[in-house]
Amino acid sequence: MDLWEIENRLTEEGYGRICGVDEAGRGPLAGPVYAAAVILPRGILIEGLNDSKKLSEAKREVLYEQIVSDALTWGVASASVEEIEEYNILGATMLAMNRAIALLDPVPELAIIDGNRNNGIRMNSRCIVKGDAKCASIAAASILAKVSRDRYMLEMSREYPQYAFEKHKGYGTALHYEMIRKYGPSPIHRPSFLRKMH
Repeated sequence: MDLWEIENRLTEEGYGRICGVDEAGRGPLAGPVYAAAVILPRGILIEGLNDSKKLSEAKREVLYEQIVSDALTWGVASASVEEIEEYNILGATMLAMNRAIALLDPVPELAIIDGNRNNGIRMNSRCIVKGDAKCASIAAASILAKVSRDRYMLEMSREYPQYAFEKHKGYGTALHYEMIRKYGPSPIHRPSFLRKMH
């Protein structure tokens, strides 16, 4: 799979700077949702670049450092638990994506968004389903978003050690549910996500 194929096609359509955008943390029960936007130099080959979900934590950390040093420009932003509650997770994801895109300098001409939703993105954009496995810049964004969120959840594990955030990063694992039942929710849990708990 040529990770530059889609972006090359878009360049042929006349788009100059194209940024890839992806999120991390749409599904967890705790913590903010993160998004990253990245413009990579055209055609750059970053060894091992792939959808962040297919990579080990150690490999993601290595790639994170390489992406931030090689990218033309990049931005990482988040939307808080309060914003997730106010706008729902999709609305909060779009907020985080817009914030990440706004950090880019130079400004992109087109944003390619992982997934099938881009309503709410404030600039010219296209959706690429499974874009994190098909497009170099979306794969890069998926790694920046995931690593940034994981680092935040590690910090939170020191603040709220009883929930073992370092193990599950806020996702709904058996251990996490057990800790919520035992200690009740923390200030960084998402109330609307806990309603489904039995």
